[in-house]
Amino acid sequence: MADLIIRPATEADLEAVGAVTVEAYRADGVVSGDYAKVLADATSRFRDAEVVVAQDESGTVLGTVTVVHPGTPYAEISRPGELEFRMLAVSAAARGRGVGETLVRAVIDRAREAGATHVVLSSSEKMLAAHRLYERLGFTRLPDRDWSPTPGLKLVAYEMPV
Repeated sequence: MADLIIRPATEADLEAVGAVTVEAYRADGVVSGDYAKVLADATSRFRDAEVVVAQDESGTVLGTVTVVHPGTPYAEISRPGELEFRMLAVSAAARGRGVGETLVRAVIDRAREAGATHVVLSSSEKMLAAHRLYERLGFTRLPDRDWSPTPGLKLVAYEMPV
């Protein structure tokens, strides 16, 4: 997308970041229980991780991703030397326009800048469109790090050397 701007989130973005994240996860059918509150809480992510936004020229937040370092509060599967991303989300209005891909590429660039050896992530086994994106970009499955945060929810892991 030529008109897409990728940048670090600011405090002014946090309400939109939370709303876009909840909307995207609801659309994929992977919000259950209190997880919607976690997804909506962009303020905590902003404090404890790197929140990145994709916006259009008018300033509307179209997507977001949270970049996580190992050993920090939002880290799930990352190990030393790896960079992890979580909560990749694209608004319904912007889906199919390359926003998610652009955000993932920004994470890969960030990992290279940080000197990381790999980018890793966990994804609900139901998020098949996201899996296709990851695989198209060069991510491969990392089944030894698959896990279940709650009964009935399986998260599958992916990695990519950078």
